[in-house]
Order: sequence, then C-alpha cells, then structure tokens
Amino acid sequence: MAKRDDVECWLTDMDGVLVHENHALPGAAELLQQWRLQQKPFLVLTNNSIFTPRDLSARLRASGLDVPEEAIWTSALATAAFLKSQAPGGSAFVIGEAGLTTALHEAGFIMTETKPDFVVVGETRNYSFEAITKAIRLIDAGSRFISTNPDATGPSSEGALPATGAISALITKATGREPYVVGKPNPMMFRSALNRIGAHSENTGMIGDRMDTDVVAGIEAGLHTILVLTGISDQNEIEKYPFRPDEILAGVHELLDEEPFETDSY
Repeated sequence: MAKRDDVECWLTDMDGVLVHENHALPGAAELLQQWRLQQKPFLVLTNNSIFTPRDLSARLRASGLDVPEEAIWTSALATAAFLKSQAPGGSAFVIGEAGLTTALHEAGFIMTETKPDFVVVGETRNYSFEAITKAIRLIDAGSRFISTNPDATGPSSEGALPATGAISALITKATGREPYVVGKPNPMMFRSALNRIGAHSENTGMIGDRMDTDVVAGIEAGLHTILVLTGISDQNEIEKYPFRPDEILAGVHELLDEEPFETDSY
C-alpha cells in the first residue's frame, strides 16, 4: 500500500469530496489543476448511475470544476464493463436511467424483456410497479440479478429518497435471490477504474468521504486511502468501524502542494 508521496494516480469520490450541493468544496478546483499539471492520471467516481459522464461533466462545470467526461467513472460504466466481460453481446432488462442504458448499449448489450441474460437495477426517479414485477418474474425464470450499487437511500432537499438498494431489497424479498452489486463498496469498481486509466493499486490513492464504501473498498483494493471530513463521515462515524484509512483530512485542500502553481495553464 503506497504512501502519499508514492501515489502516481488518483481516484476520488465526487459528492462530499469535490462538491457539496452543487458547490465546489475548498481546494477541489486547485487539486484537479495540480493533478493535470503534474500529469497524474485521475478518475472521479460516483455510485450514482442516473447520469452519463457527459451529464456529470456539465454538472461539475456548473459548480466551477473542469472535469472532462473521460475522467468520470460511474457505477453504470463499471456495471457495463463487468457484464461485457461476463457475456459479450448479451442482453438485459434494465430498471434505470440514461446513464445505465447508455453504458450498456455502448458495451454492446441489447435491451429486452424476453429472456434477458441479466436483470440490472440502477438508480432512477421513476420506479414502476410494472417494471419491478417484470424484473421479479424474469429473475424467477432464470435471468441473473445485477445491481449497480447498494445505496438504500439518496439525498434530496426534502429528505431521503429510496434508492437502488431499497428496490433491490424488494426484488430480493420476492425472489429469494441476492443481486451481485458492482459499485462501491465492491472493489470491482475500483479495479475497473484502475484498468480505465492504466493504473496499479500499488501507486494509486483513493479519496472519499464514506467509511462504509470509499474507505473499505479502497483498503480491499490495496489503495492508499484518504478520508475527508467534508461529507458523510465525522470522527464519531469513524469510530464505528474496525478499520481505518491511511489518512484523515479536513478536506481536499490539505492535498495541495505548498508551492503555488498557475491555474490558467490548462
């Protein structure tokens, strides 16, 4: 497991690390620029499978962060890469939004309701009883059950929203079948991200704000793990877990080099 000085590539979570409620967190823009100037490959990761990388790049740009779409890795992309490795040219019935369906199409999958190889459940704001019923029946008939991520709830300005994990639990209860979950905390998502940028675990760092996803998956993938306290986890949350990240920082601004650098050279 690398020390920070040995890290040549970076993976970083998005919400709670780089942005909070669509506002860039202190040091985020400067850190991204620092990585570019140092020519350090990086990917911004998110478990949210609703949006395409292009959508997320535009969202980050509106927050003041310049992240090209090729530097964004979602649970939808990780899921599509995994399924392509399992059944090239396969088929799927999908409960999800454009981020997931686009990733699967680009991976060569066919969307169908007739004997699909996989039933894939991702994030959506339009869950329907009809679609969930179809998923249950297809799984009962032999389709393999896949979930993009385990998050049971998601945030909104009005409070918690049911998320992928909650809908997957409903399907599990009806079928008796647990899904294979590709997104964090499965280190599979980190390994696919490493493959995307040609990185190795021995010289890659992971920055996250959650002990139960970012940190544990980073540890299991053999990365240098950094927890920042600008998101979900605080000291009380840290104490609940039997494992620890390599570093705990107040925020990503603590990763900035002391020497100044030009911010307009990119």
